[in-house]
Amino acid sequence: MLRRISLGTPMARREALTFYILILPWLIGFLAFLAYPMLRSLYLSFTSYNLLSPPEWVGLRNYERIFADADFWQSLKVTFLYALGSVPGGSIIALALAMVLSQKLRGINVWRTIFFLPSVLSSVAVAVLWLFIFRPEGGLLNMVLGWFGIKGPDWLFSEQWALPALIIMSWWTVGGQMVIYLAGLKGIPEVLYEAAEIDGANDWTRFRRITLPMLSPTIFFNLVLGIIGAFQVFDVGWVMTRGGPNDATLFYMLNLYTRAFKMTQMGYASALAWILFLIIMFITLLVIRSSAAWVYYEAEVR
Repeated sequence: MLRRISLGTPMARREALTFYILILPWLIGFLAFLAYPMLRSLYLSFTSYNLLSPPEWVGLRNYERIFADADFWQSLKVTFLYALGSVPGGSIIALALAMVLSQKLRGINVWRTIFFLPSVLSSVAVAVLWLFIFRPEGGLLNMVLGWFGIKGPDWLFSEQWALPALIIMSWWTVGGQMVIYLAGLKGIPEVLYEAAEIDGANDWTRFRRITLPMLSPTIFFNLVLGIIGAFQVFDVGWVMTRGGPNDATLFYMLNLYTRAFKMTQMGYASALAWILFLIIMFITLLVIRSSAAWVYYEAEVR
């Protein structure tokens, strides 16, 4: 039987003191590098600030400017389209790879490493690599299409194909999701598949009735992280297209960066950041709310 310790005893005070000392480094880091910058940016979003002069309070003027700004709506549209293409497509590819790589085959660990490797490479290095792949003349992708008699598009130089090219590129770095799906697949009891096979269920039925329901918490986790990451994409747009051609790849974060560090409109950029925070939070809450209809937890009784 555990002995209850009164909060007023010396032992309890020592334990409490030890606890606070141990969390103090994290607490200082949280306050200095997360809480304070967030509160500071919230304040700046109501000011006019150019880094050279003190912030000047302007109230809601920055937010009023945002909704009349064509660049805001274009960047929001581009980011939504990118998320709609990259998140579901990447999740499907990652799940397919995980199912293949979950098999007991010779050299399977080597293949897992190969498919996981792109997700740990520098995003700038990956972007430079894909710049060569998407070259209109002499690029690897158009060269392969030429073997089949197909004339490839201009990709990053085309207003219609620049954003699809970046979406295709995002599918190459799904190794992190793949590893999470692999862990989820390993957690599904084999007895379920054996029972379904005895009942005469084919591969598709086992996938639809066993794999997807049992894997739904993992799908939900990857979906939330994917949405958050897609709305914060910046590096590929900056390195590969700089928002062009004709703002076809003007991501939200790229627009925010331009306003903050090129035009030195720090107050306006802070307002943009908080609008993005509210959008991401709203979409995430919608996904979480919808999870009751499609996410299955084994411990639940329905």
